[in-house]
Amino acid sequence: MIRYIIRRLLISVPILGIGSFLAFVMVASAGNPVAEMRARPGVTEAQIKSLEVSLGLDQPVVVRYWNWLLDFLQGDWGQSIALGQAKVDIFDSVMRALWITVRLVIGAEILAIVLGVAVGVLAAVKQYSIFDYVATSSAFLMFSMPIFCVAVILKSYGIKFNNLLESLGFDRWLSTVSPAEGGFDGSFGEVIFKYTGTYLLPTLSLTLISFAAYSRFQRASMLETLHSDYVRTAKAKGLSERRVIFRHAFRNAMIPVTTLLSLNSAALFSGAIITETVFGWKGMGSLLVQSIRTFDPYMLMGWLMVTATLVVVFNLVADIMYGILDPRIRLA
Repeated sequence: MIRYIIRRLLISVPILGIGSFLAFVMVASAGNPVAEMRARPGVTEAQIKSLEVSLGLDQPVVVRYWNWLLDFLQGDWGQSIALGQAKVDIFDSVMRALWITVRLVIGAEILAIVLGVAVGVLAAVKQYSIFDYVATSSAFLMFSMPIFCVAVILKSYGIKFNNLLESLGFDRWLSTVSPAEGGFDGSFGEVIFKYTGTYLLPTLSLTLISFAAYSRFQRASMLETLHSDYVRTAKAKGLSERRVIFRHAFRNAMIPVTTLLSLNSAALFSGAIITETVFGWKGMGSLLVQSIRTFDPYMLMGWLMVTATLVVVFNLVADIMYGILDPRIRLA
């Protein structure tokens, strides 16, 4: 297993390097970060030229990439150059946004994968039962609804629920905006109460959509595994149904779901743009939108590098899980 992990790491590092170069070239070709400055009255050509030199825009793209990469590897991600904004450290901004997104996404992913796998397995074992029909209908309903629709519906019902609580003399509970940057004050119970109300709606939005995908993939994979020859052989040996399902079928049925888990997790951790926008969270999705809107290339590169690293890491985790679930894979 150690050799298998080292092999995957050696493959992942060049991929990340090539991806960073292609991303830098695309960002550099997207436009000029000082173009807005040219349209401002009173700005001289000498000032524009000085800014271009300080940003390295007078150098070839390859040279700019090499200088950026050396600084990046040393931990210097640069400063935001968005015009009209205070200079902020890119590393601090990206890490702050990533931590916000992680807090939002990790609970939703855990709930979605646990519930989705459990429902998918049970629906496959109880094929064509009432439970299977209900689970299938619920999953297709979630598939057909865009995430922004789910988020807006939950937000509107959250506001109505809060109004109901107020009419009954209670405090508002469900928050439709991001938590305060410094956290909440009060007793332990009050803090838990406030955090639960803040995370419930956005977490539920992400959970419902991911749950639908996990349950459908798990059901399809489990059905295919249950009809395989080795499962029929295990049943013919007289093994209990529980042992056949969990010892023989479930393990192999998890391989396709592991692929979906790695891709979905990387996408969510890189920024749940719509959910963050609806509920006002300043995470990775909001950072991406802001970087594109103000065309802040080095901030955008910071976001891209973190996202690319997450994709590589989650794919590496998926490869390791393949080797654990099916030892034949790591020996191939």
